[in-house]
Amino acid sequence: MNHMRRIVLATAGMLAALTAPPAMAQSDYPNKFILFMVPQAVGGSTDLLSRTVGQKLAVALGQPVTVDNRAGANGIIGCELVAKAAPNGYTLLVGGTGSMAINPSLYPKLSYDPVRQFTPVAMFGYSTSVLVVHPSMTPATIGELIALARSKPGQYKYASAGFGSSPHLSAEMFKQMAGAELLHVPYKGSTPGVSATITGETDLMFTGVASAVGHIKSGRLRALSINGPRRSPALPGVPTADESGLPGFEADFWIGLFAPAGTPRAAIDRLNAEVNKIMTEDAMKERLMVIGVDPAPGSPEQFGDILAKDIDRWSKAVRSAGLKPE
Repeated sequence: MNHMRRIVLATAGMLAALTAPPAMAQSDYPNKFILFMVPQAVGGSTDLLSRTVGQKLAVALGQPVTVDNRAGANGIIGCELVAKAAPNGYTLLVGGTGSMAINPSLYPKLSYDPVRQFTPVAMFGYSTSVLVVHPSMTPATIGELIALARSKPGQYKYASAGFGSSPHLSAEMFKQMAGAELLHVPYKGSTPGVSATITGETDLMFTGVASAVGHIKSGRLRALSINGPRRSPALPGVPTADESGLPGFEADFWIGLFAPAGTPRAAIDRLNAEVNKIMTEDAMKERLMVIGVDPAPGSPEQFGDILAKDIDRWSKAVRSAGLKPE
């Protein structure tokens, strides 16, 4: 009887070992390269920040961090891939306000659930937007732009990073507050949208400071306002929207790291700790200041709270604007 009992127990143990998810000790993670899925075009704010953090994270973890850009469909393509990825801590999403907090309100049949299919890992920071125009545009302030747009309804075109993207919602909020009509021209990411404004294909754009700062300093774009509570250290000479003629207008957005739901807590905690260290380094803070990003270290739970609140906040903005998928 004892012999048979030992056989049964041994067999049960083997089956449990085969069917149970692999355990992950702190010392086991990571032991291979990590993939950052970026659902935005190369060169935009999210991409630049992803590469900056990825380089430092690779050093901290002793494993390569590879960036894979999957632009298009307002971030849906990249988010879908990560939602379906193995929850092992090696495929991560660099998500932003648009893909994680705005999309759920825009798409009734969204193919991923930002809350149920993802686990917040660490917030990188907030990116303030800047209103830029083609140099041929005559307005020197946001107030003058409003007056011009009101005088010629629907004549001026604004670029965005795609329907429902952060730049799109920023422009829609601007239109509502300014009482001005503008024509929306969506692109597959911030970079092509900025390029269209540089060439004059479109007249203006709301975009992250990182995407536009070089072009502003070179004179290929002209900045009318920083759309946050204070001026950007990256562009200290550019007034806020409050100062430039549209009081109360603010459009800043966060960028952060997410893992597929079910990722072991050991991996989440290790990534969170390392990202927080990176974001609080003096050299990193100075580098982020240049591209208009304010670091926002915190716990995964704090990031999850921010996500939940923003899903609610942006759903109200989408309903108010009457936006529907195009």
